[in-house]
Amino acid sequence: MAIHSIRTRHTLALAAAAGVAAAVLSVPSPASAHGVSIMPGSRTNLCYKDLLQNGSTQMPSNPACADAVRQTGTTPLYNWFAVLDSNAGGRGAGYVPDGKLCSAGDRSPYDFSAYNAVRTDWPKTHLTSGATIQLKYSNWAAHPGKFEVYLTKSGWNPNQALAWGDLDHLQTVTDPPQNGGVGTNEGHYYWNLQLPQRSGQHMLFIQWIRSDSQENFFSCSDVVFDGGSGEVTGLAGGEQSAAEVEALGADVENTKADPIHAAGHTEHAAAGEELAASGNEAAGAVPAVVAGLGAVVFAGGAMVFNRSRRTRQHG
Repeated sequence: MAIHSIRTRHTLALAAAAGVAAAVLSVPSPASAHGVSIMPGSRTNLCYKDLLQNGSTQMPSNPACADAVRQTGTTPLYNWFAVLDSNAGGRGAGYVPDGKLCSAGDRSPYDFSAYNAVRTDWPKTHLTSGATIQLKYSNWAAHPGKFEVYLTKSGWNPNQALAWGDLDHLQTVTDPPQNGGVGTNEGHYYWNLQLPQRSGQHMLFIQWIRSDSQENFFSCSDVVFDGGSGEVTGLAGGEQSAAEVEALGADVENTKADPIHAAGHTEHAAAGEELAASGNEAAGAVPAVVAGLGAVVFAGGAMVFNRSRRTRQHG
């Protein structure tokens, strides 16, 4: 009897453990994704905004954005926040090749190579030399880490491929505050940046270095120093204020954002509409988890009971 009792407890413990494991695995994990600068808007962010204004044709009006779509399709734009390298680990110059800074060295799960194109007709944000701006960086997913902010040097030629040697480091910002919802088009980190003296067209480049993984994100924003205060040109509808551009798509759920299944991204279980629905799914998952746990434990108990009954019958 003692032996049977020990076996019974052991089998029930295993069944309970299996039930707990099944319960844990069945709880939806929070979706994770990424981010780029939204003020000044990055190439992928502003081209996505342009795409939204031309949803019926799925072709941005901006010629540079349109050529990028012709080259790599719209999927990179619906995943505008995913310009990343899972293994960068804070590495920059000497790791990410010159000419590929705007595509994360072509190591992203999406093909952002077209956004390295050397041309002067990308959407542009107009700024004032020496002014202080509030820089905004998408928090499509929130990660701890630091932001390394660069600007091209005085005299930079926008008709040449962007290289690390073209950049001046402006600031390092660690874990800045956030505003707006994670996983939305307008949610963002924010901090102040005093711009140096510049004139003409330049590139603002930001590398976001996570402190909880090796994953890094990369952002290229075309800016013009001409006395502006954040106005954007090159999108459908002509010049728009920074607030108007930020509002574009604010009420649109990006349901075409894809889950990331590339190597090294197994923690990114969902994006887009799955992220927006994760709160509701988590609430609804609890009863299902409990039911699943109960079913497993019940099955384990039934197995033990039947085994015990057979032992008694044949003992």
